Amino acid sequence: MMKLLMIPFVVFGLMVNAAFGEDVKREITNVTGDVYRFQNKFHVNVFVITSEGVVVTDPINAEAAAWLTAEIGKMTDQPITHLVYSHSHGDHASGGSAYGEVPTVIAQANAPEAIGDVFPTQRYDDEYSFSLGGKTFEMTYLGPGHGTDLAALVIRPENVAFVVDAVSARRLFYRDFPGANVDEWINQVRKVDSLDFEYLVGGHGPVGNKADVGEGLAYLIELREAVLEGLEAGKSVDDLSQSIRMEKYSDWLFYDQWRVPNIQGMARHLVESGAVN
Repeated sequence: MMKLLMIPFVVFGLMVNAAFGEDVKREITNVTGDVYRFQNKFHVNVFVITSEGVVVTDPINAEAAAWLTAEIGKMTDQPITHLVYSHSHGDHASGGSAYGEVPTVIAQANAPEAIGDVFPTQRYDDEYSFSLGGKTFEMTYLGPGHGTDLAALVIRPENVAFVVDAVSARRLFYRDFPGANVDEWINQVRKVDSLDFEYLVGGHGPVGNKADVGEGLAYLIELREAVLEGLEAGKSVDDLSQSIRMEKYSDWLFYDQWRVPNIQGMARHLVESGAVN
């Protein structure tokens, strides 16, 4: 039986952060063991406190990273020794220098030379791992799809996966899959599903578990099949937007807002890729 996914720890910020002059919901919660989840409005990262240093992930932006750095300093005397990027998209990866002088900065090989104002010191192609303070950190490149440098991070022994944008727990996929080949995106989710972990912390949305990845993959496959069948029957995208309800997922986040864009984006991909006969 799986333990509670979100163990209350200390809420460090559900407030106006006057120092940065903006109203932002910020909070830190314990996922399990020494793994913590940081939420900055709608974006999420994770960090891990070990006996030999602190491993942080996506800075989100400079203000968020500066705030988090100060809060980590209240939790431990250990310095931040590693920064691990999930990918280089600006809404997750901006402002990394606000973490301070981090000795080891890790990014997938396809990431740009500089991610915002930070230059990675360690790059990898398909897989990379390191150990620190009794923890093991495993990065796995997910291939093209949502971006070209997206990777999953699994933290052991807690068995927590940090997966950004490719799939989230009980949340529809982002709008109309902007700028992505949806079949490649599906393969990214398959790659995540092949990994061994218990807890799922997404870059957005609630904490979930491994089963949520399988459900996300099932959603994509069902959506693809329904849209392809409709297009091959000569139906318009407007018709499909009305008839394809995906009702078993109606309790997921953003169902009302993103169901139709998901259908539109899938239809666009299927036509542009030549999948429609």
